[in-house]
Amino acid sequence: MTERGDAPEMSRFDPSFEQLPQSLPVFPLDGVLLLPRGLLPLNIFEPRYLNMIEDALKADRMIGMIQPSAPPARSDREPPLYETGCAGRIIAFEETDDGRFLISLKGVARFHVTEELATTRGYRRVRPDWAGFERDLEEAPHGAVPRTKLFKGLKAFFKAQQIEASWDALNETPDERLVNSLAMICPFEASEKQALLEAPSLPERAEVLTALVEMAVLDTGGGGGDKAKQ
Repeated sequence: MTERGDAPEMSRFDPSFEQLPQSLPVFPLDGVLLLPRGLLPLNIFEPRYLNMIEDALKADRMIGMIQPSAPPARSDREPPLYETGCAGRIIAFEETDDGRFLISLKGVARFHVTEELATTRGYRRVRPDWAGFERDLEEAPHGAVPRTKLFKGLKAFFKAQQIEASWDALNETPDERLVNSLAMICPFEASEKQALLEAPSLPERAEVLTALVEMAVLDTGGGGGDKAKQ
């Protein structure tokens, strides 16, 4: 396990549902997933996204992570976006000598895109619809995730991917932090990441995660003799 995706504690600076913005700058990034309370480090170097971070730091520090749903129709067009993304709040940033921003983004809540707005200083903005995601601001209770099946699949998946993990630490990790961290860091395809994002609840996300690791093991031919138990 790496630090990417580890969930920080609730903060007095976290917004309430009523404080979520009516417009949101978005950072389209293929294969990158942010989930509520997940922690995502980003290396910002493209001029328009440097502009976006500068503007966010002057305002509410919120940006939306969202995946392109397909390649652009033409090289001079922006790619279409999936309808669902996740907003995050910049909780740490560092300027580098070569003109980059190194930021840490903490996931706040998912959103649906209702419309895309005019670009600002080169970066894209959307009007988010937060309806249905009120519970994203509250940590899910522990005990709802069926860990035995998930861990069996994970052990075979980690072996196939040559990923080292501390199983004692994973066993002690609360359900939401465990599932969301794994969803964010595991090397899944963009469409699979999107399925994890759009899962309505934590138990359903755990089911999707379990299915993905099991399918990945079968694809690599590593599912035959695995007898690992939690």
